[in-house]
Amino acid sequence: MAKASSKIGRTIPKVDEKRLFVDLEVCVKCPECVAKCDYFYHPVNNGLISVRERAAMSVVCRRCENLVCVSACTRDALEKDAEGVLRRYNMRCVGCKSCSIACPFGTLMPEIIPYAVSVCDYCIGRVEGDGIPICVETCPLNAIRFEEVREDISKNNYAVDERLVVHALPWKKEAVTE
Repeated sequence: MAKASSKIGRTIPKVDEKRLFVDLEVCVKCPECVAKCDYFYHPVNNGLISVRERAAMSVVCRRCENLVCVSACTRDALEKDAEGVLRRYNMRCVGCKSCSIACPFGTLMPEIIPYAVSVCDYCIGRVEGDGIPICVETCPLNAIRFEEVREDISKNNYAVDERLVVHALPWKKEAVTE
């Protein structure tokens, strides 16, 4: 499969294939996510939370120079990776939400920083059998879709990884002129 480099530093397939597409602009309108999840290995059973966390940290995070969210973390569970994207170490995180409280822009929403972590497996078993992810079937606002989609910055669609494209209004730092 041919690869292309994404604007946010990820490697994404050039070939059109179906991916999970999450429209964060619609997704945040739900007071509580009611989409079901087929993630088998966790009793909370909601891998969509991890998708929302990765999307927020990859696209919406303002990538502050003074990372107050990282400084607020008492367990060193947050750091900025080489691409400037915030990463959370789930095994260190105790779910205190100090990072969420410290974030001056509200990027780290408390509901996407759980203590018990589920990870979206993109319903690989269902998709390989020509099915669709269960979150797509159960999202009442159609904020989650499974379709052929590419990164298209002009439409605010950003590839987070090979299987996930997110629609979000990214924060763009404006140049300061004096």
